[in-house]
Amino acid sequence: MKSTKDIAEMLDEPACEHNKKEKSGCAKPKPGSAAGGCAFDGAQIALLPIADVAHIVHGPIACAGSSWDNRGTRSSGPGLYRIGMTTDLTEQDIVMGRSEKRLFHAIKQAVESFNPPAVFIYNTCVPALVGDDINATCKEATERWGVPVVPIDAAGFYGTKNLGNRIAADAMIKYVVGTRDPDPLPPAAIAAEKTGIKIHDVNLVGEYNIAGEFWHVLPLLDEMGLRVLCTLSGDARFREVQTMHKAEVNMMVCSKAMINVARKLEQQYQIPWFEGSFYGITDTSQALRDFARIIADPDLTARTEAIIAREENRIRAALAPWRERLKGKRVLLFTGGVKSWSVISALQDLGMVVVATGTKKSTEEDKAGFGN
Repeated sequence: MKSTKDIAEMLDEPACEHNKKEKSGCAKPKPGSAAGGCAFDGAQIALLPIADVAHIVHGPIACAGSSWDNRGTRSSGPGLYRIGMTTDLTEQDIVMGRSEKRLFHAIKQAVESFNPPAVFIYNTCVPALVGDDINATCKEATERWGVPVVPIDAAGFYGTKNLGNRIAADAMIKYVVGTRDPDPLPPAAIAAEKTGIKIHDVNLVGEYNIAGEFWHVLPLLDEMGLRVLCTLSGDARFREVQTMHKAEVNMMVCSKAMINVARKLEQQYQIPWFEGSFYGITDTSQALRDFARIIADPDLTARTEAIIAREENRIRAALAPWRERLKGKRVLLFTGGVKSWSVISALQDLGMVVVATGTKKSTEEDKAGFGN
């Protein structure tokens, strides 16, 4: 179970602009703040898109039931992430002190049944309250079966969904990132480098590939000469998360959900980062330019501008009939989080006027982005 000091450190995020200004950290958990999304929920949905990992929820079965795979993320390969696994703790397990044994048995079953490259263990309220040492259990299981077993201590009562996102991100930095090097370049990339196109490695943090949306952007990055080492965590694989430390630049997609990943990769591996969005023509073009600006490769910059010019002309022509119908329409946008401001750009590209937007799940930086 995390101490109050651990949680306080997680809330005190140096990379948050409002934290720098107010010197008080993120908002502390208050009674009722976990309604609609607790820390466990935030940790689970942040990492569940890692498609080849066995995800085990350590707690009563209800914790695993209500929100499993609710984000609608898509995988281009493995489907193991869609299999709900839980220790299904009962009152007898708690009273008789069997919960850690149930966890060890669950890990054994997952490893022997699915042979995953890794197992993630999500701690929940009940085992946290009774004092289960999931770190020790995961360490013992790793030594027993030779498969990385990663503890994600994000009991629901720790706080909000956003805090759970950060706890999950911290676990990736602590236990996973930096444990292997990237795969060799594929033949197509090697052939491109022989023609003078240098391939650059990048990461996307907070990109969840909801409904497969990132697959529409990936071809543009490929054409630019950018190899995506990892999207944390949409359509990701465990081996990709291990290699994030080798990127040249990180793009923070989902606002501040996993900002601690970007900050710690910059601190530990000197990888610069920027925040961007792939919603709308304007923001997508700016994100591509930011990659080229930070990498500072003249050939990449030239290719990027050529791709942007071609794609903007094509898309604006395709959207012309819709702009004619939608121009001037007033919009009330209620999404929450990063989409509260990033979708505004897409709507404005259609000539629509956003009159208000929801802020329930937005950070202070999200709210500041409304006027940009």
